Amino acid sequence: MLRQVSRFTGLLCLLTTTVWAGDLDFSALSDRAQKLAEQPYAAPPQRIPEFLLNLDFHTYHSIRFKPEHSLWREADSNFQVMLVPPGLNYSHQVPINIIDSEGTHPVPFDKSHFTYPDQEIEKRTPSDLGYAGFKLTFPFNEPETQNQFLVFIGASYFRAVGRNNNFGLSSRGLAINTGMPSGEKFPSFVEFWLERPAPDATSMRIYGLLDGEYITGAYRFTVTPGETTRVKVKSRLFPRQSPQLLGIAPLTSMFYYGNHGGKPQGEWRPEVHDSDGLLIHDGESGEWLWHPLRNPATLAMDYFQTTDVRGFGLIQRDQSFHSYMDPETHYQSRPSAWIEPEGQWGEGQVVLVQLPTSDETNDNIVAFWSPGKKVSGKQPLDFTYTFHFGDSRVPDEPMARVVDTFVGDGSRIGGGNEVGAVRIIVDFAGGPLSPLEEGAQVVGDVSVQDGGEIIEQFVEYIPQLNRWRLSILARPDGTSAMFLRAFLRQNEKTLSETWTYRLPQGSETFNNG
Repeated sequence: MLRQVSRFTGLLCLLTTTVWAGDLDFSALSDRAQKLAEQPYAAPPQRIPEFLLNLDFHTYHSIRFKPEHSLWREADSNFQVMLVPPGLNYSHQVPINIIDSEGTHPVPFDKSHFTYPDQEIEKRTPSDLGYAGFKLTFPFNEPETQNQFLVFIGASYFRAVGRNNNFGLSSRGLAINTGMPSGEKFPSFVEFWLERPAPDATSMRIYGLLDGEYITGAYRFTVTPGETTRVKVKSRLFPRQSPQLLGIAPLTSMFYYGNHGGKPQGEWRPEVHDSDGLLIHDGESGEWLWHPLRNPATLAMDYFQTTDVRGFGLIQRDQSFHSYMDPETHYQSRPSAWIEPEGQWGEGQVVLVQLPTSDETNDNIVAFWSPGKKVSGKQPLDFTYTFHFGDSRVPDEPMARVVDTFVGDGSRIGGGNEVGAVRIIVDFAGGPLSPLEEGAQVVGDVSVQDGGEIIEQFVEYIPQLNRWRLSILARPDGTSAMFLRAFLRQNEKTLSETWTYRLPQGSETFNNG
């Protein structure tokens, strides 16, 4: 059984571009990362003109790369590359190189490959400005139409989508001390190498060198776009010093409000979020665990103990337009991301960090896996895993899934007559529940980790929705958060994933942000 522990808590190094003679491979990149780790970390020099860093959001994003200048366009390649200039929050140059039949060579900056919002910005932009990152395109639907599906820009961040998604949550190369009182550190990809694929290729490789105050790393990304886009990551990390909390395969997302907390005053949309839950598949127990996301009043951190974790991810399960009613943001088509580790990762924990946010412009959710043993010494760490970006079905889960969670007062009509209690509704559907008829002996297995008591719980079939509903009446003890676990079973057979929930202390139960 996955064990949850919870608690509350109130850059970039610019390198001189060195070109290898011949092809770059992962071993050569690892050697470079190791040598870098042996040197003291140096803060990057500020080489981007101040006027570019001071541009507002709209003006910066009006500097646009011309698609006709995409790398490999002349060969009518499936994969093409659009380049991103520094400016605004992207304050450092990141060298970008190409590996092809002629060897390895840098991509030179050309200011004429961009359109500018006005002539003054174009005139003041240096001819050797360099790049902050890149975007990959691929013909998802029509051969003549290139669709952006993967973006690398900013620290170690990258974003990807499947064929039917709009951009939403982000991934990272590494998370360091996220949520810790000491403050988070942001290692960065400081150089990239793009291996030129054949024109008709359906996969390609990217190499990245990561540098940071605590760790350097060599990364190889094997990218396969499609209905579900896969990014296989091979990484080797070299510690400079021991982080307090190391995050492997981190995901960053946004949850402003949903249907199990109060809607902020003045908001008309039913829900606003990029992801609505954390899903974990444990290796030792085989348990699938679902934890709905929240917008907490204060920083909240949850630790889910795992052994040889088989997968975890941030999922956007609610894909109905009617849940958001917003034709501009397309929250219903934001991607889910599922991480599938390769090999046995041993003892560790999936960490969920939830930060308070007052609007939808801030990413306030972070999830990652952290090793059970503290990183120490200079021994390299190897991790291989695959990101799957697509709809909510990207995890191949056989269990019945949580469809909705609702929370309300347990001392009013429809909730109950217990003062100080909370009524919690959890709806399950699919998997082993699908063939069961109304009247089947489905029961709930509900437990409290700490912080209160279960007054009653029962299961009923809801024919209007074709769901099985678990209704819980719980009373928090008033001194701390209450942690609940529940799943459905028939006799000794487990039918559903395990639902877990943090019922916050006091007034936060029914209010977000």
